[in-house]
Amino acid sequence: MAVDLLLGLQWGDEGKGKIVDVLTANYDIIARFQGGPNAGHTLEFDGIKHVLRTIPSGIFHETATNVIGNGVVIDPVVFKKELDGLAQFNIDIKTKLIISRKAHLILPTHRLLDAASEASKGKAKIGSTLKGIGPTYMDKTGRNGIRVGDLELDNWKEKYRALTNKHEAMINFYNVDVQYDLEEMEAEFFEAVEVLKALQFIDSEEYLHQAQKSGKTILAEGAQGSLLDIDFGTYPFVTSSTTTAAGACTGLGVAPNKIKDVFGIFKAYTTRVGSGPFPTELFDEVGSEMARIGREFGAVTGRPRRCGWLDLVALKYTAQVNGVTQLMMMKGDVLSGFKTLKVCTAYKYKGEIISHFPYNIEPENIEPIYTDFKGWKEDLTKMSDPSQFPKELNDYIEFLEKELEIPIKIVSVGPDRIQTIHR
Repeated sequence: MAVDLLLGLQWGDEGKGKIVDVLTANYDIIARFQGGPNAGHTLEFDGIKHVLRTIPSGIFHETATNVIGNGVVIDPVVFKKELDGLAQFNIDIKTKLIISRKAHLILPTHRLLDAASEASKGKAKIGSTLKGIGPTYMDKTGRNGIRVGDLELDNWKEKYRALTNKHEAMINFYNVDVQYDLEEMEAEFFEAVEVLKALQFIDSEEYLHQAQKSGKTILAEGAQGSLLDIDFGTYPFVTSSTTTAAGACTGLGVAPNKIKDVFGIFKAYTTRVGSGPFPTELFDEVGSEMARIGREFGAVTGRPRRCGWLDLVALKYTAQVNGVTQLMMMKGDVLSGFKTLKVCTAYKYKGEIISHFPYNIEPENIEPIYTDFKGWKEDLTKMSDPSQFPKELNDYIEFLEKELEIPIKIVSVGPDRIQTIHR
């Protein structure tokens, strides 16, 4: 049985959590393959809003098993709080949530290192969420990390102490003012580790292999967005993991030839959190209005998102890198009421017109070239069928499909799971 894959095609915050929640009824297993608790997947149903940070977005469905894959980094303290938030829903966590032994742990000193590193950069900071993600992945690739499976070993605390001693020496090296009480942080950490240890640890690559052999349906869930990929994103203003389709293979142990459909999620416009280049960013009232209507604030950090028109150059690039087979357009309702809509269809790059995504998209090199579209006034949030769409929205969608050469199968017209229209 093949594995389907769902990921974001922009700078994150596309609405992946909602779509995973909507699609989960079609799958036996939802498997998160990368990232850490700096990502927040927001789900809304029955008038309640939920933000998941590490746990896969299928957790609210009785029939789905949720797997945290080896490519994920887990902060036990954040994870415990997430579990506490789910307690009211009477979910059988011990059977519905399983964790790869090869997933890495975020230690308290990883968060301190993150803060020290970012502080040392001054104005050149990359906009880290300071959750310890980057330092944890650095320890992973540097072969120093502590993994979930280590918690089953008698000497795991010795490994922990050796690594935290190293981290404290590195924090001192940065020579910045980072105030902390490690003893207090560790008390909370070790308490959370005991909660983590009560869950089922698995060899996830073997588990998923056997699930495929037995005919189970699997959806791999990504975090962040493709333009934040460590290789193909807007480096260095990226995250520390592989957010593209390749990350599902390395983050779960799934072979490339087992990937079937790749669902690409994008907003009808573009947003970005933190630092980094953003060619179509709007600094006027239109951008402010987009942010207000779309409630563009980070689900985890609360940071305001920068807003701009849809960048088709970037979207083609990420669709190509990921091998997207189906597109899903989010927040179409946010664009209702704008008289004119713009889509960036090419860049003026160092005096030349190009339609591909170049190595450097800093503002001194890039000027977006736009195609204008007539907007629509209709409120989309009450619509339930594509036949109700205004002509202008259909024109917008059909243009994107023609340019991207990929069908747009879902249009989201609001945050609730029922505000999802299949085409």
